[in-house]
Parts: sequence; structure tokens; C-alpha cells
Amino acid sequence: MKRSSILRNKWFRFILWTILYLLWVVWFDNYWYLLGIAVLFDIFIAKKVKWAFWKKNYKPGEKKNVWLEWLDAIVFALIVSSFIKVFFFESYVIPTSSMERSLMIGDYLFVNKYKFGPRVPETPIAFPLVHNRMPVIGGESYLSSVRNPYRRLKGIREVQRDDKVVFSFPNGDTVLSQMPEVDYYYYVRMYGREYTQRTYGPIIVRPDDRKDNYVKRCVAIAGDSLEVVNGKVFVNGIAQKNYPGIQNSYTVYTNGTKINPKLIEEMGLNPDEILYDNTLPGYSYLPLNEDEVEKIKTLGNVQDVRQNVDVYPPDFPDSPLMIFPFSENFKWTKDNYGPIWIPKAGATVDLTLENLPLYQRVITSYEHKKLDVKDGKIFIDGKEALKYTFEMNYYFMMGDNRHNSLDSRYWGFVPESHIVGTPSIIWFSKTNYQPFPKNIRWNRIFKFV
Repeated sequence: MKRSSILRNKWFRFILWTILYLLWVVWFDNYWYLLGIAVLFDIFIAKKVKWAFWKKNYKPGEKKNVWLEWLDAIVFALIVSSFIKVFFFESYVIPTSSMERSLMIGDYLFVNKYKFGPRVPETPIAFPLVHNRMPVIGGESYLSSVRNPYRRLKGIREVQRDDKVVFSFPNGDTVLSQMPEVDYYYYVRMYGREYTQRTYGPIIVRPDDRKDNYVKRCVAIAGDSLEVVNGKVFVNGIAQKNYPGIQNSYTVYTNGTKINPKLIEEMGLNPDEILYDNTLPGYSYLPLNEDEVEKIKTLGNVQDVRQNVDVYPPDFPDSPLMIFPFSENFKWTKDNYGPIWIPKAGATVDLTLENLPLYQRVITSYEHKKLDVKDGKIFIDGKEALKYTFEMNYYFMMGDNRHNSLDSRYWGFVPESHIVGTPSIIWFSKTNYQPFPKNIRWNRIFKFV
């Protein structure tokens, strides 16, 4: 029998699709979906139900309806692309410079979801291929009244230290409709809840799988102890590896002349982050990695290079309202932070009024417990709590662009329920500082991350 005949054979196609479907059911770990085999049998063998009701059965010689053919192709493409988006890969574009120059503004990525295990959609009824906002017309793209509990399918491995991770923004559960890009909770701390909602509201409440996605580097995993000393990250007492993309800002003193713009362009620095000050003279803010610092020092017009380090008391008077856990009892800054322990599933901590700010959001927002403080005592779900046992693993994320990244230093831990995946490949990249076609970064296209 010819190969083409075998491929067209209804029993062969039924068996092939049934095997693939069974593999998916086992991975999905919900055996009620075995009932779907009956649907496959009808599609390929019995053909009693017209599942593709929009398709027309043409008589011999009858001219085909082009619009119906296009509709059939679009429906098939939406089903396949939605399945791939949920369980395997999703396209993502880098909107900010928090990961410069590991991931740059204008990088278009494919995010690998199966590496850490894809999340089962919490809101399964939604407009296809849209994350949370409807294009053009606006409004939320999903039906929030139908919910699934958090569940993650088995992946290849768990998140490890120094992985680049795409995750749902932890503070993205509440969004200001007039300023959706800002951190709602920061504005509440700064201006008060009533003023914030009245001025920038109304608010939008989103489930975990519909929060905006961020990408950072995981610098510490569950059970680790992290400390930042003068801008250098230490995990369990060991300094983080010096990845080329990790950069801090420096003050560079010159003889009154600027650094050669060609050199700055070759280094790939973001022009929006370079601040030249004639009064120094020099650069009050120049983002550099450790190797570039040594290179800059050798330039003839450079007289001194000093790392910008934020120490306590902080540079900004509102720093305690910016730096997690938002308490003046923790005298931390973005460059001198911690030590802080990352919660681990099954681990138990003594709960006190002093350390409660570290774990309050974990307990209430991520593990959905009712927490109250009365007469100096802590109550969880109505019972006095002297200890707390964590239900999930948590992670500490930081951007490689350390002085221009809103990350875990500003909003705390990332729960495992918020992990989306890891950047896999850059399929396109462009800069906003040059016209087409010079704006295309050809050296980054199809680059593995």
C-alpha cells in the first residue's frame, strides 16, 4: 500500500490522533477527557455529528464557497495557535529596559512554557490569542466568572537560580484603568487608597493568569537567603556570577569632553539612560557592566569612575514606601538590601510583628488566608498564629539593569503560581533610535536566549 493511501486511511488517522490525544490527557492528568476519544471516533470513523458545522458538503462539480473555505482555515488556525499558546510557546515583546542588555527593548521573544510546566488557564473562557485587554475596543478579554483553581502541568524542571523567567506581575491583581502600567499598591502607599482610586480609577481586578507579564532574572529560589551589598548580589553567602548583561550605573568624571558616541553605540548602551552633566563635568548616570568599567577607565578624557550606590538613609525621602517590605524598621535600599529569606513550601517560620511585613502579602494574597492583628497578636483564619507554614515556593527576581528595574526589591516575592515560562529565542529585534531598515538588530534575530 502506498504511503499516501495510508495517510488518507481513516483508521490510521483515527489511531494517530488518538495516541497524541492520550499523551495529552496523561500530561494534563484529568482522565475525564478520555471521553474525547468518542469525539475523535465520530470525526474520523462514524461521522454522525457535523462538528465543523460551518463547512459545506459540496456536490460533484459544485463551485466551492471561498468565504467558507477561509472561515474553515481561520477556525483551524485559531484552535491550533491557542493550544500552542496555552501549553507550549507564547510570543512576548520586551517593553522596558529592566533587562538591558541581556534582553533589550524591542526584542520579540518566544516564551517556552513547557520547561517549567504550563499553567492550566484559570480563566478558560476568553477571546483567543489576547492576554487581558481587547484590542481597539478595550475592555477585559476574558470571562472572570468561570474560574479554575491554580494547577501546573509537569515540566522538564523547576526554576533555578539565574534563570531568566517570565512571570505574572504579583501586584497586577489590581489595576488602575487610567494608568494600567503603574503599580497600584505603590500609589496607594504614596497618596492613599481613596485619592488613588478617585483620580486614576476605577480599578480593574484581574486573576493571576491575566496579570501583565514581566521578565527578570531569578536571583534566589525558595529556601535561599539573599543579600545585596553595595549593588552586589549574594545568595547563601556566595556572590552571584558576573553575567555580561548585569549592569549598574556609574558616575564618570571627564576633563569636560564627552565619551566618543561611536564607542557608546558599540557598547550597546541605551541613549535614554545616559545622563551627561556639564557641572561635574562628566556623566552622572552611565550604565555599565564590570568589564566595561575597566574599559572606560582607560579612556584619555576619563579622570574617575565611581559606582552609584544607594546607602541608608536613602537617596529618596520616600524610600521606605518604595522598598519591600515598606517598613522603616527595615533600613534597606536598592543597593544594600536584606538579608532576606525566600519562603519555601513546607517550611515554617516564627511569626512576629517585626517580620510580619515580609510575609503578610504571601499569607493573604497568594495563599488566601484571613489575617488580623489585634492587641499585638497575629490571627490567621480567626486563630492566634505564632508560626506559619508556607504552601508554595517563592522566588526573588531582579532585572539585570540593576538601577533601572522595578523588581522584587520593590514588590516582594514571586509565587510559583505566577511563573509563566522562560525566554527561548529572539525571533525579531528592533531599536527605536534609528529609521527602518537600520533599526533592525540583525545580530539578535533567531538568537537563543
